[in-house]
Amino acid sequence: MIKELKYFFYIFTIAVFIIFIANYYFSDENKKNSYRSIKLFEKRVIEYSSKLQTLESNTDKIIDYVENTKNKD
Repeated sequence: MIKELKYFFYIFTIAVFIIFIANYYFSDENKKNSYRSIKLFEKRVIEYSSKLQTLESNTDKIIDYVENTKNKD
């Protein structure tokens, strides 16, 4: 009997924990905060990317082709 009560309380505790987590996750307050943080992150990325310097490519015509001078007999 005690074993069944322990299992019941374990399952009950886990179920209540999951219900509270789901309730917070789907709440409007959490959605607002996550949306604001995403927008703030996007703004920071745009600001940072606009300040980056771009480098000119200096690898034009870098490959030199060499003729094979060995004769195969």
